[in-house]
Amino acid sequence: MVALELELMGRLILAVVLGGLVGLEREMHGRPAGFRTHILVCLGSALVMVVSFHPFSHLVAQGVDADPTRIAAQVVSGIGFLGAGTILREGASIRGLTTAASLWVVAGIGLAVGAGYYAGALLTTALVVVSLFWLNRIEMRFVKSRHGTVVVRIIDRPGQLAAVSAVLGQNGVNIRGVEIEREDGEAELTFLVDNLRPSTAPQLLEELRALDGVAPVEWHA
Repeated sequence: MVALELELMGRLILAVVLGGLVGLEREMHGRPAGFRTHILVCLGSALVMVVSFHPFSHLVAQGVDADPTRIAAQVVSGIGFLGAGTILREGASIRGLTTAASLWVVAGIGLAVGAGYYAGALLTTALVVVSLFWLNRIEMRFVKSRHGTVVVRIIDRPGQLAAVSAVLGQNGVNIRGVEIEREDGEAELTFLVDNLRPSTAPQLLEELRALDGVAPVEWHA
């Protein structure tokens, strides 16, 4: 009995670690659901799965008609409410879909850990982290030839991101996505943009450089 309890506690700890790995990437990019949210979703899903199986395991062994997966199944549908809260509409653009999807996947990882399917949980976590971190960089690199990127280094303080975004909007530039990297009180903003023509780019860059707290600005067509 003690060994079983230790194994179940180990599952919950593993869920915290795996959920934290995915949430850390989201936190680094300033997404609405970050480190703690992903940990709680993964941990809660693992606990639901453990609670679903553990109390009913002796009944199933005795041949009693009990379906412990019914409780766990509610996680799959219930996580949609939390994911919907991370989706934001900004004009014609919709943001937060990736974060909502990562929450849904983290819930599945938690269920897998709770059920003792460690190999699947570890592999899924690795694939999710690679997809979020590396594929995002690949997408930014290949897509920029069609759309363009604006890289702005700013002092990391409240209102700076909004000020830069306002200048882009005032110049008719459509922001398709933004990547944020923070370090030592500064932040590097990489905007994936549309409608930025070579003829208007110099004026836009000058306006961005004129903002207080903005360091070097780069544009890549």
